[in-house]
Amino acid sequence: MRVSQQRPLSIFLFLLAVFSGCTYVLDVHSHHLSETLAQFIVWCPGFAALCTCLLLRIPLGTLGWSWPARRFLKLAYVLPLLYATPVYLLTWLVIRGSFSLKSFEAGMIAPYGLGRWPALETLVVALPLLFTVSVIFEAGWALGEELGWRGFLFPRLQQRFGFHGACLISGLIWAVWHVPEIVWTDFNPGTNIVFALACFTVMVVALAYIMGYLRVRSGSLWPCVLLHAAHNNFIQGLLDPLTAPVGWAKYITTEFGAGLAVTMVVTATIVVSTSHRESFSVTSNDEPR
Repeated sequence: MRVSQQRPLSIFLFLLAVFSGCTYVLDVHSHHLSETLAQFIVWCPGFAALCTCLLLRIPLGTLGWSWPARRFLKLAYVLPLLYATPVYLLTWLVIRGSFSLKSFEAGMIAPYGLGRWPALETLVVALPLLFTVSVIFEAGWALGEELGWRGFLFPRLQQRFGFHGACLISGLIWAVWHVPEIVWTDFNPGTNIVFALACFTVMVVALAYIMGYLRVRSGSLWPCVLLHAAHNNFIQGLLDPLTAPVGWAKYITTEFGAGLAVTMVVTATIVVSTSHRESFSVTSNDEPR
């Protein structure tokens, strides 16, 4: 029985390493995370999950496709704003010159060919699209990762190690999976690499606990996809562009700063501790048909 439980995880991790490794070789060689390769990389966990299911004849329905209650989608959408905004507001208030509104406006309206009234066009056109269409677009890429992490990996880890073990292990795998692009490409913001890796790992593991909570309580993959998309969209597309890398700002903000690492741990602690322990169970039928 133990071998049977290990087999899907072993095959998934092997395929993940093969798919991701081939792509990372190109990234590391060029020292640049190109948009095309980035789009392929984020789907490597999803490809590994789908291929594992096909190889072992695991029903694809076990990946969590059911539509969740609306409250979980609402929570997934607002959480990134709740845990990230205080970090950036404090940075802007404390570090002089770290708030960069003009460059943000220029970057926001450029894709739409606007520029006559930057502030107005940003407020009326760019920001509404950022909070709606951009999140939906980002969800397409987030789905690639979440199919692997929360659709396939997390439920099977939970069967063997329980909720907390599954969150910790899946979070560490998620963090390690990012290491090549952080260390050997221009994905990181240019801070000390050990500091960046430490902060990023803490943030990702904390986020894995929040994702695990949503996966279990909703019984669905979709809140995790939405949270992942909103996180990337609001931090990388809104808050980071509003922040100039002056002084200690880049050591506090971004996904590689201490600020998000702290607020994510606090958020994960609050979210998980408010739920009843007995609710942390998710079923997965991964036996061959």
